[in-house]
Amino acid sequence: MRSGVVDTSNATVATCGVAIMAKGSVPGHSKTRLVPPLTFEQAAQCNTAFLRDVADNILAAAAERSIAGYIAYGPAEALPFFQDNLPRDVGLIEACYPSLGECLDHTATQLLERGHSAAVLINADSPTLPTSLLLETADVLARPGDRAVLGPALDGGYYLLGVKAQHPRLFQSIAWSTEHVARQTLERAAEVNLPVHVLPTWYDVDDIATFKLLLGELFEAKSFAPALCSARAHHTRALIQSLLESTDFKNRLTLNGCRRAAE
Repeated sequence: MRSGVVDTSNATVATCGVAIMAKGSVPGHSKTRLVPPLTFEQAAQCNTAFLRDVADNILAAAAERSIAGYIAYGPAEALPFFQDNLPRDVGLIEACYPSLGECLDHTATQLLERGHSAAVLINADSPTLPTSLLLETADVLARPGDRAVLGPALDGGYYLLGVKAQHPRLFQSIAWSTEHVARQTLERAAEVNLPVHVLPTWYDVDDIATFKLLLGELFEAKSFAPALCSARAHHTRALIQSLLESTDFKNRLTLNGCRRAAE
């Protein structure tokens, strides 16, 4: 989809930089908690579809606000994957550090050092995330005064964190990959007297329970949050629709409690 890296090094000061924290799609390593009902190959395909949908979501928001999209990727050797699978309008930031906190802090710093007035970090696991939440984030961060924006996830983590200045404390003393992440991040913000605007809760698709939520949104007209309009997630929808043509996949869905989606 792209042959090079878009030059976003001279960003205007009024631009909000939004970076997806992502890893390349590798069967046996990507989205393994979705196996079963998915196979390892299908789980990797889902990882790619999710990533494309989140990137498209950022570009949709950029059509309405001053937003620039990025991928913060790792490991370094995954660069060709992202060059091949993402639009040219999305920039690339290498973020290869031992801990998630270091990756997040580095990415936020990179966005601010590139001239963006705000840095927003989002996950690659929420393909139906309402575009309105990205617009709300950009609007809040455009207001005068230092502040942060946090989007809490259903599992206790967060799907989005936005800042207007470097705040390394937000990424320190956090029990990553636990249900305490969002709460602890709010505690770190309070320690440095940083006001936080909290968005509505959304969900990451990283296990069978949240995969069921995704299927409900895409194929059963079940809204996760009726007050919000979920993104269409065209890539994810098309992939799962193609998988549903397989009787074997339908059987695995039924065995894992996704009977209605398999019908």
